[in-house]
Amino acid sequence: MSHPDCRLNLRPLGTPRGVSSVVGPHGVGASPGDKKAKSKSVRGKKKSIFETYMSKEDVSEGLKRGTLIQGVLRINPKKFHEAFIPSPDGDRDIFIDGVVARNRALNGDLVVVKLLPEEQWKVIKPESNDKETEGTDELDLPKELCGSHLPQQSVKGYNDSPDVIIEAQFDDSDSEDGHGNTQNVLVDGVQKLSVCVHDKGKEDADAPITKDESTSMSQDTRVLSEKSLQRSAKVVYILDKKHSRAATGFLKLLADKNSELFRKYALFSPSDHRVPRIYVPLKDCPQDFVTRPKDYANTLFICRIVDWKEDSNFALGHLAKSLGQAGEIEPETEGILTEYGVDFSDFSSEVLDCLPQGLPWTIPPEEFSKRRDLRKDCIFTIDPSTARDLDDALSCKPLADGNFEVGVHIADVSYFVPEGSPLDKVAAERATSVYLVQKVVPMLPRLLCEELCSLHPMTDKLTFSVIWTLTPEGKILGEWFGRTIIRSCTKLSYEHAQSMIESLTKKIPEKELPPISPEHTSEEVHQAVLNLHGIAKELRKQRFVDGALRLDQLKLAFTLDHETGLPQGCHIYEYRDSNKLVEEFMLLANMAVAHKTYRAFPERALLRRHPPPQTKMLNDLMEFCDQMGLPMDFSSAGALNKSLTKTFGDDKYSLARKEVLTNMCSRPMQMALYFCSGTLRDQAQFRHYALNVPLYTHFTSPIRRFADVLVHRLLAATLGYRELPDLEPDALQKQADHCNDRRMASKRVQELSTGLFFAILVKESGPLESEAMVLGVLNQAFDVLVLRYGVQKRVYCNVSAHGHPGQGWGPSGQAQC
Repeated sequence: MSHPDCRLNLRPLGTPRGVSSVVGPHGVGASPGDKKAKSKSVRGKKKSIFETYMSKEDVSEGLKRGTLIQGVLRINPKKFHEAFIPSPDGDRDIFIDGVVARNRALNGDLVVVKLLPEEQWKVIKPESNDKETEGTDELDLPKELCGSHLPQQSVKGYNDSPDVIIEAQFDDSDSEDGHGNTQNVLVDGVQKLSVCVHDKGKEDADAPITKDESTSMSQDTRVLSEKSLQRSAKVVYILDKKHSRAATGFLKLLADKNSELFRKYALFSPSDHRVPRIYVPLKDCPQDFVTRPKDYANTLFICRIVDWKEDSNFALGHLAKSLGQAGEIEPETEGILTEYGVDFSDFSSEVLDCLPQGLPWTIPPEEFSKRRDLRKDCIFTIDPSTARDLDDALSCKPLADGNFEVGVHIADVSYFVPEGSPLDKVAAERATSVYLVQKVVPMLPRLLCEELCSLHPMTDKLTFSVIWTLTPEGKILGEWFGRTIIRSCTKLSYEHAQSMIESLTKKIPEKELPPISPEHTSEEVHQAVLNLHGIAKELRKQRFVDGALRLDQLKLAFTLDHETGLPQGCHIYEYRDSNKLVEEFMLLANMAVAHKTYRAFPERALLRRHPPPQTKMLNDLMEFCDQMGLPMDFSSAGALNKSLTKTFGDDKYSLARKEVLTNMCSRPMQMALYFCSGTLRDQAQFRHYALNVPLYTHFTSPIRRFADVLVHRLLAATLGYRELPDLEPDALQKQADHCNDRRMASKRVQELSTGLFFAILVKESGPLESEAMVLGVLNQAFDVLVLRYGVQKRVYCNVSAHGHPGQGWGPSGQAQC
């Protein structure tokens, strides 16, 4: 938001943000500070700051008995002394107060906690508007990027609740998490660029952290009802260090020049304040750092935590590398990728040796006898115009009886990835391609992603197909699964397919279409697209009648300068009928394969479940809607979908209100998860809440998701093409867990990449002006949804506390970024 005294500071753009590095006294709520410099404030001068972890045996016994609880730790990025783990019973999250109680665990770690005595539980004051009792501030875990980076002055003594970040679906053509192309993740760089506060005092090591409304229970609060208490706990063990232990940030000299430490270590200050400050050996630092520290004030470094001792507020680490200047696209991007553990290194020669060597590669003759030959059929791809990894193709042949033979043809990636090979191992480890604004970090070598597997037109390709006989209303009369060979006749973009859908009778001029192979005509392709669109509309209508839910939210797309790579502009991505057409058939194929593999291998199927929303948050939302007089029905996914579509008109403000409510409905939603059917006993838990179907999986994107490669192998075994993969249910579940973790990390990275580009756009082209609608009101601030960009923003009202009077509003009363 614009203000004459703004000083733009792009520093922390490329990282998940937290509050500033305000450091209080050692103890609960304190951030790592320089022990020597602040020994005065150490109460009791204890040797150990953190408790020793419990033994493995005691932990396992405690978990069995129910005296200990495990869960994924989420640290509030705006108030980093607050952390949460989900309650196993789906009730209000369990609160972990302060760095000491967190016991060296980092955001996203799988931890074991012990509940504190009831008198130490968090008290929620009933009169406070700024209740922050949930760590569930976004859809998926670990809870990264929950909010924006606030400079320190905005934090002191201020009750702040997290911005809500919605799970984005950048790389998915299906709506299976209940979300459309959600894009509400740009608060990051934007907030840093737009909150007009000077950056001085950032390292004010003795500034106190003022507690908010969460206070320990005093004598006179015992009368409070149970509802106003939140269970609180401390970490006693880290089961799985899921956080990468890497951070981007800045180097500083230690404060005390006379200390022993000053001669050996520098201080690394992470941009993400949920990560402790880190001592790094001076030998890791640039040679002239000690003599010229100011030269490095804006240099972004990557540091890895090596150890964190019980007696130190600081971790120990080593400086991995210097990235370059903060605020520039490539250094920031590399920082994001490293922090989230994304492997973007070149593929090793050992991996590349697994690929076909004699190029150009052609299909071996014996494959023709093992596969159904569909090369003469009218088959085509529909993808974004810039896509190079074409996973899926479609066909639609009219039958004499008025029905259709519809095919979904998926690249046969598993043919090129031998099980157990170095290529298989690296793909399993990466688990997903990662889509950034300016590039893709591929799961598989480019020769496979972009050439051999990619379903380019007018070349023979190996595929795995699902072919149905469908009525025009989308009723399934028959289905066939099998390995095939196709020859796509054209590569349509979503825009091409859209223009075909909109030209019902009119022929589209050849020059407006991509090349089509001579065996087929543009009319034939056009008619196939129209037929598919007709069936897709019926399938979609039926899905929502059957109780599916879709929470459509905004996704931002950028135009980039070809030479500099800088963003030139941005627009909300439009999700149109051509996108819906592809989505319906991908969903149909995924459901068909889920049923087929589960029937054949009830203990070994790799499926995808979507748990229902978190009870406590859903109840809070229901209460809120009642108070606001909104007639919302939350009894099921379908009821919620109907409420959202019926409640609003189609004028500008109704649509904005719908956007806001959709955003709020996304908050209690959970993440969809891969799982092995043999590890879950209760089949009711297999269900997919948003799609409202009993079984679902991912089959349609094996070039960019390893889960789909595993599903292809299972389907091949189901059809007798091969032996069942040699994986026990527990081992398959382990792979499913890893796919879940990497999928989550890749979503975070995509969101941060978008946030980075949007922040740079604002810096280069701003201020940008847009109408906004209020999402929620807090004591001294209110949250708005900036409608043109789908960005969520917090506007502060308390002039004296923040030192930025009246910032945020243009003369017309519109929010400015």
